[in-house]
Formats: sequence, structure tokens, C-alpha cells
Amino acid sequence: METSEIIKKVRKIEIKTRGLSSNIFAGQYHTAFKGRGMAFSEVREYQYGDDVRDIDWNVTARFNRPYVKVFEEERELTVMLLIDVSGSLDFGTRQQMKRDMAVEIAATLAFSAIENNDKIGVVFFSDKIEKYIPPKKGRKHILYIIREMLDFHPESRKTDVAGALEFLTGVAKRRCTAFILSDFYVRQSFLQQLTIANRKHDVCAIQVYDRRATELPKVGLMKVVDAETGYEQYVDTSSRKVRQAYQQYWLDRQRDLKETFAKSGVDSVSIATDDDYVKQLMMLFKLRA
Repeated sequence: METSEIIKKVRKIEIKTRGLSSNIFAGQYHTAFKGRGMAFSEVREYQYGDDVRDIDWNVTARFNRPYVKVFEEERELTVMLLIDVSGSLDFGTRQQMKRDMAVEIAATLAFSAIENNDKIGVVFFSDKIEKYIPPKKGRKHILYIIREMLDFHPESRKTDVAGALEFLTGVAKRRCTAFILSDFYVRQSFLQQLTIANRKHDVCAIQVYDRRATELPKVGLMKVVDAETGYEQYVDTSSRKVRQAYQQYWLDRQRDLKETFAKSGVDSVSIATDDDYVKQLMMLFKLRA
């Protein structure tokens, strides 16, 4: 992609997603993703029922009366975006590709975060960690992230969600809010890694999918290609059994995915490429309020 074309796309995405973040999401985001750390605020005299472990012994000694430290919730967050850049995201039969939808959602979340003075970091993953951008604040940093998302060329086309979650657990030392954006087109379980990551951090899952993945059209013989492995085969879509099997495969995958999120305690939302993602994200935020 030409540099001038990238700049135009970055600007277009900024105008759209920054407006959404400022006007729609700011309050909802603030409520849904509160700070989880506790920061020292002040000292006051000890009252019956206070935790003796909070006594400030230096102040107590100075005034000859017991004083305790008062803590308040630390509002500033670190937000990590785990973005799937595998080959299966390069697909779309409706308004846009899954990858384009993921970029817009990620940008919207990023601008929502800086509206609340939070830091943003990004992990691009396939079946390995393709790139890690450490958390920082500010518009300049977000525009860099969007530019990278638009013009990123992964070395691998396969997917390993478990590996991305393990990387998050290792690289983020303090508790953070993490959004994992993927179509979750995976063949191996990542329940254990997701559970561990969600114990340490606050993880949300955003599935991006295309409606063509849910059912086959009746168009006769069709060549289908696995975007991650390159495997090709012809499918007779005029066969009702074939179409039913395809649909059942999708339903089974979605059931397993929902079970994984439920067992790990992770909030999630599924967004189609022709969905209003604003509405879907608002539902996710309200779920957590």
C-alpha cells in the first residue's frame, strides 16, 4: 500500500472512530472498565473497624495517635489490544473484510482509552507473536498503531490464540484490560491460557466473522480455499446435506467458543462484517456496567 493511501485511510478511520469514542463510548467505557489498582490518597485518624495493616506508623509516632492510610481506586488503566493478523481475517463477502472491521473496532477502543487517559499497547499475533507495541498514551501513538494495523504483513498465515494469551500473561506485569480481536478460527483449545490470563488481567473477547461462514449459498460446485493452510477443495453446494453439515459445523464451533468464554469468565461479543459494531460494543459495555 502506498504511503499516501495509508495516510488517507488512517485519517478516515481517525475521524470516524475518534468521533464515536468521544460522543458515544466515553462514559460507557469509563463505567465498564474501571481501574483495578489501589493508589495511596491520604491519611486519617484510626476508626474502629479499620484494618490495622493500613496503619501508617510514621504518622502515628509523630502525632501519638493511630493514623491509617486511605487508598482510592486507581483510574488509569493499561489497555492491551491482541489483534489476530492471520490469513483467515482476509475474507469478507458483505460490506468489508474481517480485517478491516477489526481495525475499526481496535481504533475505536484505542480512542476510547485515551479519552480516559489510559495507555494503549498492541500485540499482533498469528501462530506466533508478529509484533509487540509497548503501551503508551496519546494521539500520535494511536495513529502509529492504526498505520501498523492497516499495512502490517505477517510472516505466518496461521493462528495460535493460546500463544498470544501466554505472551500477554508474560509481558504485562501489572493488571491490565485486554481485548482480543479475532475470528477465533482455531483448531486447538485455548481455555487454559485464557483462564490464566483472565485471572491476572481483565480480558474481553471480540469475535469478528462474516455471515458466509454461517451457511453456504446454493450455487452448485464451488472451490473453497483454507486461507491459513492454502488447502483447496471443491464442494457441491447444491447438496442439502453438504449445506446442513457446513451450517452445523459453524454452530458447533460457536457453541464450543461460548463455552470457552463462559468457563474462563471472559465477557465476549460476536460482530459480523455487516453489523453495526457500535451497537454490539455498547452491549458489551453494558454487560460489564
